Amino acid sequence: MNIYEATISRRSIRRFKDMPVSHQILERCANAARLAPSAANLQPLEYIIVEDDQLLAEVFSTLQWAAYISPKGDPTRGKRPKAYIVILKNSNVGVASSVYDVGAAIENIILVALEEGIGSCPIASVDRDKLKRILDIPDNYEIPLVLALGYPDESPVEEPFDGSVKYWKDEDGVLHVPKKKLEQILHWNAF
Repeated sequence: MNIYEATISRRSIRRFKDMPVSHQILERCANAARLAPSAANLQPLEYIIVEDDQLLAEVFSTLQWAAYISPKGDPTRGKRPKAYIVILKNSNVGVASSVYDVGAAIENIILVALEEGIGSCPIASVDRDKLKRILDIPDNYEIPLVLALGYPDESPVEEPFDGSVKYWKDEDGVLHVPKKKLEQILHWNAF
């Protein structure tokens, strides 16, 4: 799969197989994030990889999943992520545009994971105070996102955008995700 194919086939995964993700793959993901573009090259991001079974359950308790289809969107026991990468931003380092570092880093992780057959789901709805306590994160670090990782146990499909961004599950449990067509969002040389 080339990079273009990976980017257009990638979907957020919320059901995972009960198989661990290797340390080697997780380290490759973090290394790819480390090498992502960084505003003024200040590199304010750091990462915590969570793969310990007890900590996985504790981190899971801090996350809210798939609001449009809650509670059907919540992974059930045995279908939960087998790893998380918690994105940290040192609030003592960076410039205003460092906020964009997070997107570049997480996309690198997502694509490297996908190449290895690992599905992912970026989660912004996080009980950050609770997660900071669980992982002993210092006060000067923010948690912009948590990335859930594991071998996919679902195959979400793209649907044409019909005016609603809400995704849904059909009677077979397949997740349908509306996406705008290219001609709806692309402008050449001017608006």
